[in-house]
Amino acid sequence: MAPIVSSPRLDSVAAIAAQIDKLVGIDGRLAAVRDMAGAVQPRLTTPGFAGIAKVICGQQVSVASARAIWGRFEQLPGALEPASYLRLSEETVRAAGFSRSKFTTVRAIAQAMVAGELDFYHLETLPVTQAVAYLTAHKGIGPWTAEVYLMFCAGHGDVFPAGDLALLKAVAHGLGLDARPSIKDMIGIAQAWAPHRSAAALLFWRYFAVLRDQEGIAL
Repeated sequence: MAPIVSSPRLDSVAAIAAQIDKLVGIDGRLAAVRDMAGAVQPRLTTPGFAGIAKVICGQQVSVASARAIWGRFEQLPGALEPASYLRLSEETVRAAGFSRSKFTTVRAIAQAMVAGELDFYHLETLPVTQAVAYLTAHKGIGPWTAEVYLMFCAGHGDVFPAGDLALLKAVAHGLGLDARPSIKDMIGIAQAWAPHRSAAALLFWRYFAVLRDQEGIAL
């Protein structure tokens, strides 16, 4: 069965721009967000074990820190394959910069893959709601990790990680809301952007980066 995605893969600036244009047609408030954000770059990365390990690496750390930690981690012999990852010691992985909890989570994922309990090819055949449920059934994988994996590794076109703090801040600013939305409220807001929610997330992440870099704007 071919992968089920709600929108074309967002693998080029042109593909993302086309989706954002559709979003502006759905919600006119996004025109100003698009104008400030400028060109939005694709962010697809390797699927499977290496992909989800990279997503977990980036949890709760800055982009710069995540990049440095991942650079050390991916150089460890066997780190990017589940069976060989299981042969790495906790000391070795943590020396690369992983916390104990991240080491444990990635180990549990590797064990599930080796046991045939977690199949990333099967994951890509599922609609996004079922795909999130499939991933979060595994210990250590929460909704944010599942949604970010589906966006950046599986290429799902209709995912919006509503628990992402940068997205919550950017949406509040970009839509002129009185306060940062709750996760529940964010899910409701993003629902109107279906089936292009991945493009909306990419747009608001870019918008957040632009705002953050502008003098005098605090988010």
